Amino acid sequence: MGTGNEPVGRSDGALGTVRNLAGLAVDDFGESDARSPLVLLHGLTFDRTMWQPALSALRNVDPGRRALAFDLPGHGESGGWDTYDVDRVAHGVHRAVVEAGLDEPVIVGHSLAAIVAGVYAGQFPTRGVVNVDQPLQTAQFAGFLESIAYQLRGPGFPAMWEQFAASMHTELLPATAQELVRATSNPRQDLVLGYWREVLERPASELAEVTSAGLAALRAAAVPYLIVAGSDPEPDYRQWLNEVLPQAVITILPDSGHFPHLAHPERFAECLAATARWTTTAA
Repeated sequence: MGTGNEPVGRSDGALGTVRNLAGLAVDDFGESDARSPLVLLHGLTFDRTMWQPALSALRNVDPGRRALAFDLPGHGESGGWDTYDVDRVAHGVHRAVVEAGLDEPVIVGHSLAAIVAGVYAGQFPTRGVVNVDQPLQTAQFAGFLESIAYQLRGPGFPAMWEQFAASMHTELLPATAQELVRATSNPRQDLVLGYWREVLERPASELAEVTSAGLAALRAAAVPYLIVAGSDPEPDYRQWLNEVLPQAVITILPDSGHFPHLAHPERFAECLAATARWTTTAA
């Protein structure tokens, strides 16, 4: 049997080397050097091919940069798990990072995976987090999910998911990016409920405490934190963010909906390239 470190399928090239690391399917690009490696985590229901436009652009602005694009558990070519709690997923990603031999990566997470990235950075060595269009306040979202929990768990799930998909505003994307979103989305009810289980089942006060503790850990460690969003946040949110995570920097790639990395892959690649210079200021 293999160790899990050997390439499988295609070899290094336009789409990277396919590997299996700690049970997760990975596209591995570039070579490790003085630049911080990138670990890219896609959003819920998608897969690692969502990063292809940005990684293609990255080769032009930051050639040879080590970057690993993962399929999260239960997505793409990664096997399913019995539970998908955020902390457990973060630990699974860390096992794969260790197996890859990476040292203090920058963790890039789209949507729900940005929460995973933050949990990862609060517990394991990292040079920083890139949050792609994921708000960090949980109370409003938790309340909304609670209000539609019956539909999510029952036969109304497909219709409810269509509403979620509409709120992502894929119509703002170029035609090729719209097709990529359609081709990679696999909104299985069991998977969505598995990843949202904590939000649906844990008391709102407990979720708020967990979120607060996680942000406090990032704040105390002075972890560099970049938010790449598709639209301007509300002033109240900016003020709250400045209080709880003062090192956070917000970059707006306008008219992107929920997919700024697909609407503006070249500009997003420039954001990723800038993280090569990141350093933490606290041990």
